[in-house]
Amino acid sequence: MSWESLPDRFLDKRELRDLVEDLAERPELWSHHVTFGESGEARHYASLYRDSYVDVWLICWRPDDDTGWHDHDVSSGALRVVEGTLKESNPRIGGEHLETLLSEGDAISFGPDHIHRVNGHAETSVSIHAYSPPLWRLGQYSISTDGVMRRVSLSYADELRQTEAEALV
Repeated sequence: MSWESLPDRFLDKRELRDLVEDLAERPELWSHHVTFGESGEARHYASLYRDSYVDVWLICWRPDDDTGWHDHDVSSGALRVVEGTLKESNPRIGGEHLETLLSEGDAISFGPDHIHRVNGHAETSVSIHAYSPPLWRLGQYSISTDGVMRRVSLSYADELRQTEAEALV
């Protein structure tokens, strides 16, 4: 795979999953970006590629890194864990949230309607993410102690993190 071989169109979630799977097998394209800061610092992420149709990121996680509840606005996406373990949670109204552990080699893909949160679940974890159309906006959610959910629109350049309200639930 090369960046030049990507089609000049938006990719669907299956194609995005294929892309992150392929990139995971090509560490020469991303391994030099892997680094971990001190606890309490923001997780490390690096843009690997961006054009008019697709956006690709490498994210390095520690156990206390948490995106908080979010969606990807109009973009579909995929992620592949290349080191460690991540936990993906999906909100469930009136019940326990669905939690899935994603270990090294696991990948998921999703459409723009997907709401989730992701956090580091191992001492260190690394994942590759791809989005199409490229991320411009994201929805950040908070859930209050009485269960009310609110959405705030964020720029893709703003870092997702857990809000105080959702830390309580």
